[in-house]
Amino acid sequence: MIHTAAIMARGLGTRMRRRDAAALVDGAQAMAADSGVKGMIPMGRPFLEYIISALADAGISHVVLVLGPEHDAVREHFTVVARTTRVRVTFALQAEPRGTANAVVAAAHAIDQDSFLVLNADNYYPIEALRALAAEERAATIAFDREALVRDGNIDVTRLQSFAVLTVSDDGQLLGIVEKPGNALDVASPAARWVGMNCWAVTPDLVAACRRVPQSTRGEFELPEAVAMALREGVYIRAVRMAAPVLDLSSRADIASVAERLATLVPVL
Repeated sequence: MIHTAAIMARGLGTRMRRRDAAALVDGAQAMAADSGVKGMIPMGRPFLEYIISALADAGISHVVLVLGPEHDAVREHFTVVARTTRVRVTFALQAEPRGTANAVVAAAHAIDQDSFLVLNADNYYPIEALRALAAEERAATIAFDREALVRDGNIDVTRLQSFAVLTVSDDGQLLGIVEKPGNALDVASPAARWVGMNCWAVTPDLVAACRRVPQSTRGEFELPEAVAMALREGVYIRAVRMAAPVLDLSSRADIASVAERLATLVPVL
């Protein structure tokens, strides 16, 4: 059983900082969106609190927030403001925004465990997905059913082009991953049934791949590309197939719908 999770909260929030006159946001949400720190956008409570509460429900007892040196407000919130009784919150420094693989390496420096969960700071994952990953003994990810993401979450079909498409064997082995396929893949095709939402059980093999992965065409060190490299090198990665929604907080247009879906939840840290 894995008891530690790293949340990648270092991102610049470029899309979130873009003004959107049609987005339904209040003053506090707009101010947080201007900062680009999506995890601190208030939904009654900061969005990160809901993620951490879900991790605690899944059996996680230690949460590491991967932050940049400028994220003092996040550190202050989770050391001074928020009361944590179910989890211990600590921090890992990612000095520059160099991508998700680099964030994993930063987390590994701060975590004294062979395996840990890794997830985004702008997605609210179902507790059953987090619990399934925490129970894995090998590297693993959740393969989310495309139809369930669109039907039950706040993700439309077009947005699927910016996520990862997974190839999964009949016995649940991850065979391939294509990050951000865009128009190169018909997202309605059978080949795009399983979607990756950057939710992983990371082992030393994957951390090693994150250390060695070359820069992507976007100039970053990306976790999906590190995973693809590990697969080519023969690393076994389990893909847990699941028909469940993920709430995605990418832009200001998402804030109202995510807040509405979280309205009945009270995060307990």
